[in-house]
Amino acid sequence: MLAQTVAPIPSEVVPPNYSLAGLSPLIVLAAGALVLIMFRSVMKRLPEPVERIATIAVGPVTVAVAWVVAGLVGNAMPLTGLRSDIGTPAFVVLAAVVLAVAGLLVSTMRVRFDAIFTAGTALVALAAIAELWRDHLWQGYYRADWSAIAGTGDRPEGLAGNPVGAIGDQFSFDGFTLVVAGVIVSAVALCALLFDEYLRREGIDGPEIYVLMMLSAAGGVVMAGAGDLIVLFLGLETLSIPVYVMAASHVRRSESLEAGLKYFVLGAFSSAFLLYGMALVYGATGSLNLGEIQSYLATVVILDDAMLLAGLAMLLVGLGFKVAAVPFHAWTPDVYQGAPTPVVAFMASAVKVAGFAALVRVFVVTFGQYRLDWQPAILALAVLTLLVGAVLAIVQRDVKRMLAYSSISHAGFILVGVHAAATTARGTAAVVFYLAAYAFMVIGTFGVLTVVSGRGDRRTSLDDLNGLGARRPVLALVLTIFLLAQAGVPLTTGFVAKFEVIGAAVDARSFWPAVVAMVSAVVSAFLYLRIVLSVYVGSPAEDSETSAEARPERVHPAASLAIGIALAITVGFGLFPGPIDRLALEAIPQLFAI
Repeated sequence: MLAQTVAPIPSEVVPPNYSLAGLSPLIVLAAGALVLIMFRSVMKRLPEPVERIATIAVGPVTVAVAWVVAGLVGNAMPLTGLRSDIGTPAFVVLAAVVLAVAGLLVSTMRVRFDAIFTAGTALVALAAIAELWRDHLWQGYYRADWSAIAGTGDRPEGLAGNPVGAIGDQFSFDGFTLVVAGVIVSAVALCALLFDEYLRREGIDGPEIYVLMMLSAAGGVVMAGAGDLIVLFLGLETLSIPVYVMAASHVRRSESLEAGLKYFVLGAFSSAFLLYGMALVYGATGSLNLGEIQSYLATVVILDDAMLLAGLAMLLVGLGFKVAAVPFHAWTPDVYQGAPTPVVAFMASAVKVAGFAALVRVFVVTFGQYRLDWQPAILALAVLTLLVGAVLAIVQRDVKRMLAYSSISHAGFILVGVHAAATTARGTAAVVFYLAAYAFMVIGTFGVLTVVSGRGDRRTSLDDLNGLGARRPVLALVLTIFLLAQAGVPLTTGFVAKFEVIGAAVDARSFWPAVVAMVSAVVSAFLYLRIVLSVYVGSPAEDSETSAEARPERVHPAASLAIGIALAITVGFGLFPGPIDRLALEAIPQLFAI
């Protein structure tokens, strides 16, 4: 009797198909972390002349490796027709010039080996992502697949029906995955430049923080392309655990240790909710694979869906913690204030982007059939997050705590986009645009705070920013632009992002969430103007170390480059938002099915 009820065990287990090209960003990040930690475990510190030469060499080596990796990713057979122009005189001259410029740029930055190696690794991963986008999504590399799905050989709008499996149906990449991955690795490159001078200033220089950041970014990429809830959980933990350590990495500051402990405890608590939600979803649908769950819900009517709804609620709690949605936001102000400032830049950009990517893939894509059940919960979270973040931010005195509540308010805006995404494709595009714009705005903002906060991150209150406009007018102007961008002032990406979200909400006929979002933006504007007034109008105390006679803040060339890139993107794409807007419109998340 038992033998009749137990399903037969298959004699052969068929391994899933995999694509090294699709896995290339993950491979690059993981290999970079492994190489750096192995190198530093063998040789803690090179002699200064050798270290200088090795650091400068990273520039041209990064260009060469990025070129090779892009060629490998873009061809079916490795090294076959890697580049048709190799060997021509023009190619040789151009390559020599590019390599020389890369080496010269690195030499002028006065950056350490670990930081430039991490930034270089991120740029190689970005080159792989760009090649995946160009070859697999723009040039019709999988035109046969499109013909089978769409009935035509033409590229469908929004890359519909074109996810490409990297590991079976467990992890795949589509336009959405690639754009999110590009934002994450860009955040790694910029934050690595911010870390260099900060770690030396604090006396905690070492490779550990860079290794942790690359591993965390790899977890974020997995979350963006996960096709299975277990894979999503593995990506979430790979993202989170290094960030817990990074938050507590400044061992000489009790605030940093406290921030890391709070983040770890509450993060573990939220992971338990996420796992329990996965168990309930499995009990209701019989699968953890997102594609199978989507197909099951599209063909089967669940008469008693209490277990499924409870599972969705648990999943929302777990992911809500990662994006700092109210009421799962309590950790954010303390962790932002206590963690090292460059770590906060990474948390507010890459970690938030990965969390929202998972939220969109799970709720909007997989459980779209049940949108009438989960949309009210998302809407309630969005409204609470908008109001609580905006109101509590204006009563703070520490700038990092202000920006923590500001990030909560921004999460509310993105949740409005997630709510609209279930009804209109413009909602997904608005979410992607907002995530990309906010990532660079917040990196630039915390980059400036990294410079002005001083040793031990002690000078982060409003009083400490008094007179910054007199001491460092350029730095004050840059900070003002970033703050105004977050407020949604025109001619910045912040304005376009807010406009896209509100427009998507209107398209989805969600009028009153759009009104709440606009009211929240007005309240938040007071916060940013309050900081700007301190910078230009505030007068430091006579005995304050921030007085006009105090030594002005020195901006390291590497930090200047990171802040400058963030500023150029914030203003440049605010004036000409078309390129990012087109990327966002093409970033349609799909589930890969075997």
